[in-house]
Amino acid sequence: MRSHTRDLVVLLDAAGRPTGSMPKDDVHTSQTPFHVGLSCYLFDERGRLLMTQRALAKKTWPGVVTNSACGHPGVNESLQRAVRRVVGHELGCGITDLRTILPDFSYRAVSDQGIVEWEYCPVVAAVVAKDDVVLNRAETEGALWIEWRSFVTLADSGAMDLSPWSRLQVSALKEIGAPAVWRDRSDELPDFLG
Repeated sequence: MRSHTRDLVVLLDAAGRPTGSMPKDDVHTSQTPFHVGLSCYLFDERGRLLMTQRALAKKTWPGVVTNSACGHPGVNESLQRAVRRVVGHELGCGITDLRTILPDFSYRAVSDQGIVEWEYCPVVAAVVAKDDVVLNRAETEGALWIEWRSFVTLADSGAMDLSPWSRLQVSALKEIGAPAVWRDRSDELPDFLG
């Protein structure tokens, strides 16, 4: 059973303070308001990244290659709890070693269909066992384990149709070094996500 508050997206003002909520199914339009999202990079125990392809039926960026999982924290839901819920729903697995690596990431992008994505979107990394992943086809069309350096090379080359948020995140992540040195910065999250 789905929780009503998890189906609501947290809206923000220009300073990043919560101002209310809106049903998730209604928030993404040509006039999408600034809201809270999350973006997750999952690695296996060998250090490979799980790269996914968004389901073809998705409203925003269908079929586009992206990082491991994306979603929205519900009203009064911590980032950690939301990440575990989203990863469980999209990829059917549990995670360990959850770290907030880009606590202040935000972006705005417009799809070819005119749908706007405008999010304050903390970026996290976690570890999952490869054998645990079971794709939810309503969310994820496909997935591939790939070395981090290869993913960065693909993102930089423009050779694949990569989500705009992932392309921007990869650029920011390169500045903080290799995944092995990413540190947890969850203490920098706003109180409403703690």
